[in-house]
Amino acid sequence: MLMPPGRAATRARELISVLSTAAGRTIGLDGARLLGERAAITGLRRGGAISAGRHCRLLRTADGWAAVSCARPGDPDLIGALVGTDLGGADPWPTLTRWAREHPGTELGERAELLGLAAGPVRTRADTTVVPCPPVAGDIHPSTPTPWPGASSPMAARAVGGLLVVDFSALWAGPLCAHLLGLAGARIVKVETPDRPDGARRGSPEFYALLHHRHESVVLDPAEAGGRRALAALVDAADIVIESSRPRALAGFGLDPARAVARGAAWISITAAGRSSHRVGFGDDIAAAAGLVAHDIGTNTPVFVGDAIADPLTGITAAALAASAPADGSGVLWDLSMTDVVTATLTDEPISRIRRHREQWIADTEAGPVPVADPTPRAPAGPAPESGADTARVLGSLRIPVP
Repeated sequence: MLMPPGRAATRARELISVLSTAAGRTIGLDGARLLGERAAITGLRRGGAISAGRHCRLLRTADGWAAVSCARPGDPDLIGALVGTDLGGADPWPTLTRWAREHPGTELGERAELLGLAAGPVRTRADTTVVPCPPVAGDIHPSTPTPWPGASSPMAARAVGGLLVVDFSALWAGPLCAHLLGLAGARIVKVETPDRPDGARRGSPEFYALLHHRHESVVLDPAEAGGRRALAALVDAADIVIESSRPRALAGFGLDPARAVARGAAWISITAAGRSSHRVGFGDDIAAAAGLVAHDIGTNTPVFVGDAIADPLTGITAAALAASAPADGSGVLWDLSMTDVVTATLTDEPISRIRRHREQWIADTEAGPVPVADPTPRAPAGPAPESGADTARVLGSLRIPVP
């Protein structure tokens, strides 16, 4: 067994304790176990240089390694554009593998960003700049020097019970944030558009139900005037907004984070590398590119850590931040870069040694031996709502005209 660098599991545990403080009670979750529960539910297993979900690979470049995702239907065409070859529907990986070996990782990353392909060079520990973890109420590291972008003053815990959370996000990180806030007592309204439902609906039904049970589902069309007005009214009513879109896309919907923050809302913006970046990314390529990889003992080649681990790390972080607020009660925009979330867990500490003892893997850490547990699933408490099932009822409860 290989041990990854840094303290991702420890940080996840700390942040769940922050959320429990805000809830006023324990929410009964181990943050470290959340990192692997999708794999436990879906039966995913480690694949070395191929991600557990099988959509991302680590490729050797002329000067190191890069992580490339090919998860969307249009990604093979984007890979063809990156390498300058019409693949004609062929498997893109052999051609990309050969191309990558002849080009530096920075070139691959720059081309990928221009094309909207989720890929980037893998950082080494030597060139990784550690980003401070944001200090939030209950954090066991109150001496952290500066918060992340968006926080202008120290954060204080706030109760989230009864708060209205409007969730525009999709896939894993944002929905996990909403799920955790729901467990802490918030009301969660998930918003989708008719032409872009959450892609996670096409994945594991059990995992989707786990994250979305008891949430309310609203579908609105921003292409219609009535839909745009209803979207704006929902945001105006929200205490917390979660989204994972580029700022330009939000503006196209007529949504203004600055207006929400000015009236005291918390706005959680989740992107691959920050709101000012054009990079796109998924949990596997983001984590690897940030430097969260293990290395094969025999070959010293990088291998993936966990299942899309940047997603649950970001979701847990976002929930803890949403459960805090400036001491003066003002609103805050959390510009949450998934890359920075991962980087904040990396340290210069030696990587722990793993050994087998009586049918149990043990990590020898500075704090002493720690058992390494297999991923365990949680069972969903019930079904997730069908897309748009609650539109009329939610809008009516908030006195918003139904378009």
